[in-house]
Amino acid sequence: MPVKLPRVLITLSLLLGGAAMADAKQLELERLFADPVLSGTTPRSLTMAPDGSRVTYLKGKVEDANRLDLWQYHIKEGKHSVLVNADHLISGAETLSDEEKARRERLRLFASGIVSYSWSKSSDALLFPLNGDLYYYQLASNKAKKLTNTPEFETDATISPTGRYVAFIREQNLFVQEIATGKETQLTFDGGGDIKNGMAEFVAQEEMGRMTGYWWAPDDSKIAFTRTDESGVAEVVRNEIYADEIKLFKQRYPYTGTANATIQLGVVTLNDGSVTWLPHGDNADIYLPRVEWSKNARYVSYQWQSRNQQQLELRLVDLETDQQKVLLTETSNTWLNLHDDLHFLSNNQGFIWASERSGYKHLYHYDFNGKLLRQLTAGDWVVDQLDAVNEQQGLLYFTGRKDSVLERHLYQVSLKDGNIKRITEAGYDHAVVVAKDGSSFIDSFSNVTTPDKVALRAMDGQVLTWLAQNTLNADHPLSPYRSELNAPRFGTLQAEDGQTLHYRLFEPKNIEPGKQYPVVVSVYGGPHAQRVTNSWSQRNLYLHYLAQQGYLVFQLDNRGSYNRGKAFEDPIYKKLGEVEVDDQITGVKYLRTLPHVNPQKIAIYGHSYGGYMAIMTLFKAGDYFTAGVAGAPVTDWALYDTHYTERYLGHPQQNAEGYRDSAVFPYADGLKGDLLIYHGMADDNVLFTHSTKLYKHLQDKGLLFEMIDYPGSKHSMFGQPVQTHLHKSITRFFERTLK
Repeated sequence: MPVKLPRVLITLSLLLGGAAMADAKQLELERLFADPVLSGTTPRSLTMAPDGSRVTYLKGKVEDANRLDLWQYHIKEGKHSVLVNADHLISGAETLSDEEKARRERLRLFASGIVSYSWSKSSDALLFPLNGDLYYYQLASNKAKKLTNTPEFETDATISPTGRYVAFIREQNLFVQEIATGKETQLTFDGGGDIKNGMAEFVAQEEMGRMTGYWWAPDDSKIAFTRTDESGVAEVVRNEIYADEIKLFKQRYPYTGTANATIQLGVVTLNDGSVTWLPHGDNADIYLPRVEWSKNARYVSYQWQSRNQQQLELRLVDLETDQQKVLLTETSNTWLNLHDDLHFLSNNQGFIWASERSGYKHLYHYDFNGKLLRQLTAGDWVVDQLDAVNEQQGLLYFTGRKDSVLERHLYQVSLKDGNIKRITEAGYDHAVVVAKDGSSFIDSFSNVTTPDKVALRAMDGQVLTWLAQNTLNADHPLSPYRSELNAPRFGTLQAEDGQTLHYRLFEPKNIEPGKQYPVVVSVYGGPHAQRVTNSWSQRNLYLHYLAQQGYLVFQLDNRGSYNRGKAFEDPIYKKLGEVEVDDQITGVKYLRTLPHVNPQKIAIYGHSYGGYMAIMTLFKAGDYFTAGVAGAPVTDWALYDTHYTERYLGHPQQNAEGYRDSAVFPYADGLKGDLLIYHGMADDNVLFTHSTKLYKHLQDKGLLFEMIDYPGSKHSMFGQPVQTHLHKSITRFFERTLK
């Protein structure tokens, strides 16, 4: 039976004081995806200048919300202003290289104008990549200098730590330019074709969260960089189907079980261009997911990960002696999750490292020889990430879930005694950006009844100023609808192995006694994701919309999902789509105990891994689910890439049975209900082939289903027209199959 949470979450109408009933409106589907955004406008891409003097963020123009300018909040002056107008750098349509288009898709960057930027370490300048060229903006003069003007595209540009240079990639080679003189120096020369210098390979970008392939030494004297050779990776022809054409792309794609790109790590010295290659052993079939310099330019570290992702070594190279050593080794019987929580301390104080060796991700302090000095955090809860280090005060700042698995909070821990203090307010989920000088932090926070607010806070949590209060007043876009929204109800269930499963349930505002309602189970269910949180999300307004249309909407984080520790993740190892389905069935069994649920009218709906889950549950648990909507579903894990798939299923040669049993095809005969599949026809993440292969399989078996395919759409299905049409179609499907 479900266990009630200690905190009672009240309805949105009560929280807001309620609008007059005469003014109350229910959500309109077309309005969900139109501007202005119903959740209110808050700054995006929030960044703190390195010196802590100002907060910068991207904001759309009044006349075009998707064309972004760079804004600032100057802390001392206490005011907001446009820092850089995108039209003053470049106007008109922007031309992007195929590499940049793919990069932006993986970063989910869908706007124009200024979509990315970087600060100089001294906070006196900014660097903008625009239209394939680079613009250097100096705050003192309020003027931009165009650094490059070439027919080739410059990508992945960075300002060097001392601010003297800019580095970038051009035609798969690494270049630097001295900003003061404009002198350009090419550092690598064999890039092109299958050879890429300073560039993150496909699986590094897609699956490891590493978007670059080069790293500056702290004194500008050297750059560590990767050289990848993709010649051994199978070349495939991938098509993208648009409304009026079909584009064919030749791509080196490492399908699971096949060869990856081989990778070398080098260090190039700027003054003479000499390259030192760092040996990482005779086995070339490995990954190099992370590279990090120490506080000086003598030492560079890299992380060596085995192909099966069950061993990871943190290695340190002394560039003066050409000696390297293994600082520490992590092992797992399943897989190791990567992180970005390595921080080298100054003055030979060692380094901070995160590990899941206890079963939960926690922080550890090591000396420079790899000897453990202290475990800094501990307990049956997880650290999300290390956010900042204040060495002068001996304090670390990290986000984690010590107080509630449903909420992220910012905490402070002492290097000296391990004392932990929560800084952010309970009852909200917090995403933070901490100033490098440890003087303040940006706090974006929300809960299920409160859309995102953004505050600048002192390190004790006190509000210094509001960056976006997003007050739900009469002028707020949500105002006409707010009194009709009903907050979801939280609870817990128990999985077959005794672990706790968290759920939340959206219900119609006024449940009629004796009436039974249909249910939509909204699912993702895959690794590295958590859906049941005490946070606001614009996409959840569609779930509110369904509740207003007379559905219950149920979300449950099954085993295999994130932020609950490795024991909660590991049951999916070597066989996907099994315990995840079992846990969703557990959720349905609970729903069937509710008197206002119609047990014969329960559907499941998800996208990506959620699409896979929708199909697997409909095929394997047809007695529980009567209809399903599967968006961009994985159907055959043999069609997915090495790093992601082998992490959970192992190598197909060693786990052929697991691959077969984790595909959807063996269970197709179990389809009893109605199935709708949709897919973007230009999807370069979960390829359209996943759906077409299932279409053919179902057709050959004479099994009926529905499909909607979107020409030109990628995996995210971006765009108001597509989103509106898609959700209208899903809604109509539910009306036909559940009512």
